[in-house]
Amino acid sequence: MAGKKKGESDGGFKIVAENRKARHDYELLDKFEAGIVLTGPEVKAVRAGEINLRDTYIRPKGSELFLVGCHIAPYTFARLEETPAIRDRKLLLHKKEIEKLIVQMTQKGLTLLALKAYFKGGKCKIEIAVGKGKKHYDKRQDIKARDAEREMARVRKR
Repeated sequence: MAGKKKGESDGGFKIVAENRKARHDYELLDKFEAGIVLTGPEVKAVRAGEINLRDTYIRPKGSELFLVGCHIAPYTFARLEETPAIRDRKLLLHKKEIEKLIVQMTQKGLTLLALKAYFKGGKCKIEIAVGKGKKHYDKRQDIKARDAEREMARVRKR
């Protein structure tokens, strides 16, 4: 069963970017949907797919969460008011969700990651997850299981 490709609609969602490396490097425990504060030209650039979530993470500042390291290329048709491509962007969540995430982050070895950027109802959303770093042998086991699954599917197809 093939997954959705970049830009394909999935029941009202338009996936713009995905952080596939996060699924490989981290064991994902809990997922949340968050809004993101963007400027007008940034929204247009994200709609055009000019966003990169690789090496992004979420850091708390006070009682707020910020997306750090997210690269949004400058929109080519924007006026002179350029915003930097990489800057901290505020995430929009309910207060109780933020408190829950900050408590989970204080536990040893847990971090917050950005998994997907998509549009839902005309609004840009980020799927974030609490993740625990995988060891090298965990990654090898995942690769071995995935290869075995592919082999079984190939044999069943004959």
